[in-house]
Amino acid sequence: MSTYADYLFTNAAVFTADLANPRAEAVAVRGNRIVFVGRSTAAAEWQGPHTEVIDAGGRSLLPGLIDSHFHLLWGSLKLDKLRLDEAESLDAIAAAIAAYAAANPQREWIEGVQLKYSAISAGARLDRWFLDAIAPDRPVYLTAFDGHTVWANSEAMRRGDLLGGREVAPGSEIVMDAASGTASGELREPGAFDPVRALIPPPTEAERRAALRKGLALCARHGLTSVHNMDNWNDGIAVYAALEALGEMSVRVYVPYNIEPETPVEKIVEAAELKRRYQGNYVRAGAVKVFMDGVLESYTALMVDDYADQPGNRGGALHTAARFNAIAAAADRLELQIFVHACGDGAVRRTLDGYAHVRRVNGPRDSRHRVEHIEVIHPDDIARFAELGVIASMQPAHCPPTLHTGDVWPNRAGAGRWRHSFAWQTLREAGARQAYGSDWPVATMNPLVGLGCGLLRQPWQAGDPVQNQPLEDLIIGYTRAAAYAEFQEDQKGMIRTGMLADLVLLDADLFATPPSAIEQVLPVLTMVDGRAVFRQV
Repeated sequence: MSTYADYLFTNAAVFTADLANPRAEAVAVRGNRIVFVGRSTAAAEWQGPHTEVIDAGGRSLLPGLIDSHFHLLWGSLKLDKLRLDEAESLDAIAAAIAAYAAANPQREWIEGVQLKYSAISAGARLDRWFLDAIAPDRPVYLTAFDGHTVWANSEAMRRGDLLGGREVAPGSEIVMDAASGTASGELREPGAFDPVRALIPPPTEAERRAALRKGLALCARHGLTSVHNMDNWNDGIAVYAALEALGEMSVRVYVPYNIEPETPVEKIVEAAELKRRYQGNYVRAGAVKVFMDGVLESYTALMVDDYADQPGNRGGALHTAARFNAIAAAADRLELQIFVHACGDGAVRRTLDGYAHVRRVNGPRDSRHRVEHIEVIHPDDIARFAELGVIASMQPAHCPPTLHTGDVWPNRAGAGRWRHSFAWQTLREAGARQAYGSDWPVATMNPLVGLGCGLLRQPWQAGDPVQNQPLEDLIIGYTRAAAYAEFQEDQKGMIRTGMLADLVLLDADLFATPPSAIEQVLPVLTMVDGRAVFRQV
C-alpha cells in the first residue's frame, strides 16, 4: 500500500454504533478520517514505518462521545468559583463561604456555584440574613446546581435594588419574606436574579480563554469529542472560534442563538447570520435555544396539574403559547433547528403544540427540532414525539437514582407522575428518537456516569414501568443518535470508513463490565479529528 495509516488500533473491542458493521477488532486512521474498520488480521496492510500501533488489549474502542446538552464556557468559568457540590447542610454551606472569603480577600464578590437544594433541610431557611451573618460587607451570590435559583445576601440585593421587591417577568419570582415585607434573598429564574448578576464584574477575554482551556482539557479527559452547547452566553461562540483559529480547540461545539423572553421575534434573523458565519470544523451554529419553563425543584417548571407538595401551584412559563408559536415558526422558516428547555409536563406539551403549529404553517421538513430534559411527560403527549419527528434530548444523570438520596424532585412531581418521569423506555417504545447528555455543569460531564445511571435506573414504586436502558442504546444515545441530533450523522457518531476520526479508547471492555462498575471505567485515549487530545497509553 502506498499510503499507510497514522494510527492503527488493534486487538480492540470495537463498538462502532454502525448497524451495518456493529463490531470490529481494528481501526486505522489517516489524517482526520477513519480509513479501515475490521479484523486485526486484515489491518496489517495499513501499518507502515511511521504508523503508531496501539494495542488496545481487548478494551473498548468507541466513537467519540457526544454530549447533547452542555454549557462549555459557563461551566468552564465555574471551575475557579466557590464550589458547593459537597455541602450537604446549611452549616457546611456557611463553613465553605467563610473559608472561601478568608482565602480570597481580593475578590469583591463571593460567587458560589453548584448548591444542592437537598442541602436546605425541611424547615430550614437559606436567606439573606443567614448569608449576612457570614459575610455582611461583601456581596454574596450563590447559584443552585441547575442555575435556576440564586440566594443573595443583603449587600448583593441592595446593589441590585431588589430589597423591596419588584415586578419580574412571568415564570420568575423574587421570594418575599412575610415577616419583614422585604425580599428574602431567594431569587427564582433569570427575571429575578439578572439585576444582581449583571453587576458582577465580567471575566476578561484572557480569563475566559484560560477558563475554556481548562474546560476543554476536562472534556478530553472524559472522552468527549463533541458537545451541543445550550447557550451562547456572553458571545461564547466568539471565544470558541478564536481558539479554533489558534488550533487550540479539542472538542467540536454546536452553538445556538439565545432567545430570551424579551427578545423580539424579528431579531431571530440574527440566528441565521450566526449560522452563516460559523461553520467551521470545530465551531458551528445553526440553532436557537428557548427556555419554556424552569425546574421542578424551585416550582418554576410548568405543570399540567398542581405540584404534589404545593396544591394550587402549577408553576409558570417564560413564553405564552402564542409567543412561542411565533418564535418557532420564524426560526423554522429560516431553517434553524430549535432547542427548547422543558422540564415540566406542561412545558413539554406547550413546546410540542408549538412544533405542531410550525408544521401546519410552514409545512413539514427535516427540522429535527428538540425538547430538552422532559423530566416528566403527560401520557397524552408521549406519542407526539414520533408523530412530529421531534428529538427527545435527555440527561440520564438528572434522574434521582432512588427515593432515599435526599433529592426533592420526586416529592415535587408526586407518586402519580413517577411512571412518566424520566421516561426513557416509554418514549423509546413510542418511537421517539433520543439523544443523551449531561447538562454540565449542572451534573458531571462524565459520560460513563450517564451510562451507569441509564443502566441502573429502577422504578421508584411497584407497578411503574422499567425505564433503564440497554448499554448499546445508551452508547448510541451518546454517539450516532447525538450526531443525528445535530445533522452530523454523515460525519461522526460511528466508527465507519470515511467518518471523522473522533474516537475514545477506554481502560476496560464496557460489555464485560458489571453495570455497577461502569462509572469507574476511564478513557485512556481521546482522539479528535485524528489528533490525540488526551492519552495515558
